[in-house]
Amino acid sequence: MKKNPLYSKSTRNRRVDAAMPAAPQEADAQATGSTASPVKSTEPIAEDAPVAPRRTSGVRNFATKHERLLLVLVSVLLSSTLFYAFSHLQSAERKLTQRDIDAAVMHTLEQNILPSPEAKAFARIRPSVVRVTQVGREKNNDESNPTKALGVGTGVVVVDRGIILTNLHVVEGNNKIQIDFADGTKSDAVIVQKQPENDLAVLQASTVPDDLIPATLRSSQGLAIGDKVVAVGFPFNIGPSASSGIVSGLKRNYQSDDEERVLANLIQFDAAANPGNSGGPLITMNGEVVGIVTAILSPNPQGSFIGIGFAVPIETAAAAAGEAPF
Repeated sequence: MKKNPLYSKSTRNRRVDAAMPAAPQEADAQATGSTASPVKSTEPIAEDAPVAPRRTSGVRNFATKHERLLLVLVSVLLSSTLFYAFSHLQSAERKLTQRDIDAAVMHTLEQNILPSPEAKAFARIRPSVVRVTQVGREKNNDESNPTKALGVGTGVVVVDRGIILTNLHVVEGNNKIQIDFADGTKSDAVIVQKQPENDLAVLQASTVPDDLIPATLRSSQGLAIGDKVVAVGFPFNIGPSASSGIVSGLKRNYQSDDEERVLANLIQFDAAANPGNSGGPLITMNGEVVGIVTAILSPNPQGSFIGIGFAVPIETAAAAAGEAPF
């Protein structure tokens, strides 16, 4: 039994050989003029012409093959963009103005309070200020009586070997003079020079601290009424104490309480001064000595301060010590 040929189910089309010659049997039939049944061809039947498949995009193929490289490139590009944007924003920030700077300075000053000019001046003069005490016996110097402090005043070191300026009325008499230095050192002292017309005395201490610091002196010629000053001393044996005020007048005259002498060419000031301040320094805001506190004007016998004090100019006082620096 004759089998029909099987055709492939493939999608590919097959070609028909149109030029194939006729089978031998057909040729013989034509020659004899007889009719013969057609013979089925064993060749597959041709189908429609195949359609060429479309190629995938080259960009897509590249992206598939180089996926990691593209990720790296994208990351670099994104980072560069962000960096540029950040830099641009930074450069576009508002510039500081003088107002901003002033506000910052004020904030700092409010948070960190600085010492006052008076405090700085006192700190500078403090190592040079001494307590001057007269020590003796009352009741005609009877040895049976114990010694005691008979009077207290103030002095200022002007030479580091122990030369001290003070008022004459603080140390006059035949009593022992004792000095208390800023570091606690105690020493006896003697008067080496007097200037009664200016109520000044120069003392020499017998024992001097190794690190004794003399005061810085400044000419009073540059003073003007209204300049700030500080009086330093031991009022009523309390101290060292500081009081601030201004120069109230220049070249003033003052008659002593006993009316025995008139002090001339004095500096008038209103910084508080009381008994015990005598002989102490009158200083500027830089801690420089411009005068020696000498007297106060008081209408009552207690000698309480009413706002008028006097100081001998430092030029006069230093000359008494043989140390005139101007």
